[in-house]
Amino acid sequence: MPRLAPTAASVALTLILAGCAAGEADPAALGEDAEASGGSEPMAPGECQPSGPDVESLEVSTDLDAPPEITFSSALTPAATERMVVVEGEGEQVEAQDRVTLSYAYFNGETGEKIGHIGYEDEAPDMIPIEPDTPYLVGLVHTLMCSTVGSRVAGVIPAEEAFGTEGAPEFGLGAGVSIIFIADILDIQPPPPPPLEELVGTQQPAPEGFPAVELVDGVPVVEFPEGDIPGSYAVASVIEGEGPMVYDGATVVVHYHGVNWNTGETFDSSFERGEPATFPTNGVIPGFRDGLVGQDVGSRVLITIPPALGYGPQGGTGDGRIGPEDTIFFVVDILGMQ
Repeated sequence: MPRLAPTAASVALTLILAGCAAGEADPAALGEDAEASGGSEPMAPGECQPSGPDVESLEVSTDLDAPPEITFSSALTPAATERMVVVEGEGEQVEAQDRVTLSYAYFNGETGEKIGHIGYEDEAPDMIPIEPDTPYLVGLVHTLMCSTVGSRVAGVIPAEEAFGTEGAPEFGLGAGVSIIFIADILDIQPPPPPPLEELVGTQQPAPEGFPAVELVDGVPVVEFPEGDIPGSYAVASVIEGEGPMVYDGATVVVHYHGVNWNTGETFDSSFERGEPATFPTNGVIPGFRDGLVGQDVGSRVLITIPPALGYGPQGGTGDGRIGPEDTIFFVVDILGMQ
């Protein structure tokens, strides 16, 4: 399921990662519309997003161990994001530039239909950076600001402060349709530590179906198993890190080693160059991104990427090292985040 993320989806979302930003709106115009409809004014710097009639019309479940459920009587059309505390937590308050760990559910603001949820039923939670000036899902950030750890908060977010006025058809959101965002604030993560020089810990054997990997003079040597080349996506962690979790849209520092499963040839390796790479997770192919998001810094991750999640949609690489039908394999050491 994709992940809602204000700088990037996993949910929320590959859509966001692909650059579908919320449309820019004139704050003055938003304020005029809000006054006319009885809605809330947009949040000023350093203030908490106010409530309003749309969010207050929601009935929201209060069991924090279960995915949120809602009921309401008619389509919600706020002029600006409206925020409501459903369950008040007793922890630290979320402020700008924090990185928040949370579970959440999100719904169609017109029909009430649940689009999805993240972080419940043994599913890993998400992490979102609180960047009030982000052009992506700014209403989500405004909903989380001022919340305390342990809280459940609700936000009704107009299209202009979500996916943009054209909506997100991939999620059943038509033009101008608002979203309802219900979040459980789990924790506030400390600033990331400096990148590791190298990983610590003992590498575990690769799971069945994965290539065998060992480092020789600091560079991975990959031995592919016999049999058919896999056509499905797979991820395994052979060293479990103890650092912060990589969130969707994070800028990571990694060592990586990429091998074409079809040809057995190495096509790129920062290990061989002796210099780690730094890049945002929303700036790489989907299979590589999805192999990092949710992992902890300090982990070594093995990623098998079929063509559809790699370079197949691009017709392979320009240098011919990866063809449009080729499966690729990565060894990735996650050294840090910035």
